[in-house]
Amino acid sequence: MNVIDESGILAISTRLQRLSDQLRKDGTLIYKANGIDFEPKWFPVIYTLHLRPVLSVVEIANEIGYTHPSTISLLKELEKEKLIRSKRDKADERKRLIQLTAKGQELIERMKPVWEVMVSALTELAATQNNLMLAIAEVEEQMKRLSFFERAKRIIAAD
Repeated sequence: MNVIDESGILAISTRLQRLSDQLRKDGTLIYKANGIDFEPKWFPVIYTLHLRPVLSVVEIANEIGYTHPSTISLLKELEKEKLIRSKRDKADERKRLIQLTAKGQELIERMKPVWEVMVSALTELAATQNNLMLAIAEVEEQMKRLSFFERAKRIIAAD
């Protein structure tokens, strides 16, 4: 056990980041092992457009829960890879509508069976005594009610 592991709840962000990094790294290996050149960071946008074929940049940002600048950055990468394309909204010229290209659609078809394997492996991993997915959902719900920052401010004010 290292210092971070021993520090308990104080290092929750570090430990979640570490877990996330390992899952992304393994995700990349799984894709590569199946002959798919895909960055796990692209997943939220690709998967969202797979389920909702035409969305504006703001709608994508809302769906994936990322900031507008982070979303734009991902979209630029995906456009460079020719996995998505954008077009101006005829109703609102300021709005860009994003959709998968034929290359993006083909990629999804190749990834679907890999996603099934990933779901099985991740279900095994998360099926712990304290079910990780349920715990994450509970903490996210708590943070919607009152953020980490707001809770800390409340505790300081009470002292």
